[in-house]
Amino acid sequence: MSSSSEFSLSEAPQSARKGLLPIAMVLFSFTFFTGTMFAGGKLGMAFKFVDMLWVAAIGNSLLALYAAALAFIASRSGLNTVLMGRICFGEAGSRLSDFLLGFAELSDFLLGFAELGWYAWGTATAAIVLVRLLGLADGFSMPLMVLFGLGFSMMAIIGFKGLDVLSRLSVPLMFVLLLVSMYIATRDAGGLAGLAAVLPHETMTFSAAVTMVFGTFASGATQATNWTRLARSGRVAVIASVVAFLLGNGLMVVAGAWCAMVYQQADIVEVMMLQGLSFAAVVMLCLNLWTIQGPTLYNVSAAACHLLRSERRRSATLAAAGVGIVLAIGGMYEMLIPFLVLLGSIIPPVGGVIMADFWYRHRGSFPALGTTSLPRYNLTGLLAYAVGAVLACASPWIAPLVGIGASALCYVVLVELGARRRAPGQAGTEP
Repeated sequence: MSSSSEFSLSEAPQSARKGLLPIAMVLFSFTFFTGTMFAGGKLGMAFKFVDMLWVAAIGNSLLALYAAALAFIASRSGLNTVLMGRICFGEAGSRLSDFLLGFAELSDFLLGFAELGWYAWGTATAAIVLVRLLGLADGFSMPLMVLFGLGFSMMAIIGFKGLDVLSRLSVPLMFVLLLVSMYIATRDAGGLAGLAAVLPHETMTFSAAVTMVFGTFASGATQATNWTRLARSGRVAVIASVVAFLLGNGLMVVAGAWCAMVYQQADIVEVMMLQGLSFAAVVMLCLNLWTIQGPTLYNVSAAACHLLRSERRRSATLAAAGVGIVLAIGGMYEMLIPFLVLLGSIIPPVGGVIMADFWYRHRGSFPALGTTSLPRYNLTGLLAYAVGAVLACASPWIAPLVGIGASALCYVVLVELGARRRAPGQAGTEP
C-alpha cells in the first residue's frame, strides 16, 4: 500500500471506507497495550477489589465516550485529528508558538509528541524486559532498542492493511493469555472471596485514579481518528470505538490491577514469571508491542506529514522511529507515570476544541479541505485550548474531563463573543 493511499493530507473517500470488523480489530490491537497493564497494576496496589472495578469501569467508560465522539466526527468528515486541527486552529495558526509548549504546530506537536513518547517507551520496554527475561548482559539493551525500533517501524510503513492483518492474529492470542493469567491469579488468591479480602498497600484518590485510567489512552483516543475516519458510517465508527476502548482498554487495566492485587507486583511481565508463564510472557510482550508500536508510529507519521505538508509518509515514519530510538536510549522507560499524567492534562483539550468547532460553529459538517479559505490564525481555538490545558493541569478533579469541558465551553463563548462584535448577517463567518 502506497503512502499516498493513506490520505495524509486529504479527506478519506467513500471508496476507502471499511466495515465494523476491520476498524474494530485495528482499534482493539491499539488498546491492547502492556503500558496500560502497568498503570492498572498501580490501581491494584491502591484499591480494594470492588473499588478497583468501579474505578476501571468509570474511567474506561469516560474514555470510550470521548473516543466515540471524535470517531463520529472523523467518520462524518473523513478527516483525522491533525487535519481537523487545521480547521480549528488555523492554517498558519496551527504552527503558532503557543506559550504552553513553546514551538511547533499545536495539534501536530501535541499528538506527535504524545505518540512518539509512547513509541519510545514501548521500544525501551521491549528491549529491557527481554534482557531481563533471558538473563542477558545490560549491554544488550541499547542494540535491542535499535533493533526493535527499526523493526516496529516496518508495520507502520505498510499502513492500515498490515495493521489489520497483524491485529487479527495478535488480539485473540493476547486475550486468551490475559484470561489464563487472571485465572491463575484468582486461584492463587483463593478465589473471588480471597481477592475481595486483599487490602491495598498504597494510597490513591478516586479522582487521581480515574484520571490515570483516562490518561492511559487519552492520546490514543484522540489519535484513533486515523482509522475511524475510514469507517463506512458514523454508527460503525462509534460502535468500534466504544467496544475497543471500553472492553479492550478496560480489560488491560483490570487485568493489570487484578494480578497486581494478588502478587503485590505492578509489572505484568514479572507477574507472569511468578505464575510460571515466562515463555508466554515473552510471546505476549513481543506480539503486544508489535501491534501497538505500528499504530503508534503510524500516528506520528500522520502528524509529521501534516506538519510538513508532505505526502512522504514512509520517510516520516523512519525519521520518527529514529527519534523514538534516541528517546528510548535516553531513559523513557522510567517516565511512564509522569508521562501519563501529562498526557491526561494536555491532550484532551484538543478534542474539546474539535467537538465544539464541529458541532457549534460548523453545525455538524466541516468544510471540505481546499474549498474554503481558512484563517491564518484561529486565535479562538488556540486560546480555548490553552484555557482547557491550564485548568486541567491545575485541577484536583478528573483532569481530562476538566480539560475537555473547559476548552469546549471557552470555545463556544469566544465564538459567541466574536459573532456579537460582527454584523448580524455575518454571524456564520470564520472567527
